[in-house]
Amino acid sequence: MSERYRCRFCDRELDDVILDLGLSPLSNALVRPEDVDEPETFLPLRVQRCDGCGLVQLPEYASAAAIFSDYAYFSSFSSTWVAHGRALAHDLVAREKLDGSSLVVELASNDGCLLEHFARAGVRVHGVEPAANVARAAVDRGIPTTVEFFGAALARRLCAELGRADVVVANNVLAHVPALNDFVAGIRVLLAERGVATIEFPHLLRTVEHGEFDTFYHEHFSYFSLTVAEKVLAAHALRVAGVEELSTHGGSLRLSVRHGKNEEPVRSVEAIKALERAAQLDAHEGFVPLARSARRTKRDLLELFIGAERGGKRVAGYGAPAKATTLLNYCGIRTDLLGFTVDKSPRKQGRFIPGVRIPIEAPQRLTEVKPDLVLILPWNIADEIVEEMAVVRSWGGRFVVPIPELQER
Repeated sequence: MSERYRCRFCDRELDDVILDLGLSPLSNALVRPEDVDEPETFLPLRVQRCDGCGLVQLPEYASAAAIFSDYAYFSSFSSTWVAHGRALAHDLVAREKLDGSSLVVELASNDGCLLEHFARAGVRVHGVEPAANVARAAVDRGIPTTVEFFGAALARRLCAELGRADVVVANNVLAHVPALNDFVAGIRVLLAERGVATIEFPHLLRTVEHGEFDTFYHEHFSYFSLTVAEKVLAAHALRVAGVEELSTHGGSLRLSVRHGKNEEPVRSVEAIKALERAAQLDAHEGFVPLARSARRTKRDLLELFIGAERGGKRVAGYGAPAKATTLLNYCGIRTDLLGFTVDKSPRKQGRFIPGVRIPIEAPQRLTEVKPDLVLILPWNIADEIVEEMAVVRSWGGRFVVPIPELQER
């Protein structure tokens, strides 16, 4: 490498590249029709591991402001995520005995669909969301939202204005933070003395096991094992009081985090850390299978699409998630093999997947074209999509997912 980068947690120089996916544009920088003939910026997608603390990370090839100030993802467009948020809110209201005097603050609150469940239960809520376009949707549904990146300084301001939070929710945001130490320090400042922070993130162990290489993109600065997450939290006087394994995003963890240090080992925490050690996530060798999976998926997907093209079969995609940018650019799949994809979000319709310039249309386009194969790009919600688009089977169409391996659904 011509330039050396340093670990965003422990500041050690990085020199262990565990996955190199070549060059890729920003994953959510969907191309507008008027820009379709304009050049794009392609950045290295080179995943590194810190030999000091073990944090797997992407160097900050693009700033958070460039990525998140205008955002294409709205949580409320997925019924799976709406249900996920509802269940979490109901559980926390009951378990933490939240009422009208309690305060819940969500970091990266998106369009407010999770906080809405707390508000309906009579709990005070406040969102923090740096993407102004998404935050407007939250405000429109009555969720007070601060449009700013979260860190220790903002946490102190929120404490002065609102008081300390009984619950801090940080779902699928820890990976998106380049200033990791400042973000976690902010959680410590904001969290009430007896409060709980609930933090969810894709589990690196499952990412490697399932070959989920398409979840590596510039929007994700870091990738966490429980071992490393606990280390980062402990550096800021926060402890993991409990952990739950979830099926979301191909396998995630939900941490319950509180102030102080664990006096005794937490059984659930130690059990998962033992699995991580067995998988050698503390060494380069543990990530060799991930690179093999990426190459295998690329070969299998290209063989499927080339065979379909030669056989005169019609192929379409479903969804335009961030992970599609990594998958399609790495595999070299463009409109000659995948004519279009569809997405429920009006925000994405009429635009194009970055790099490969595959057009994004409304879901009804599938019933017009009646493709023989539908590639589900947001494979983490494949069940939801198969159920919603069951009409595809009426003309003999088949659904396929690329991850963890190419298979029919």
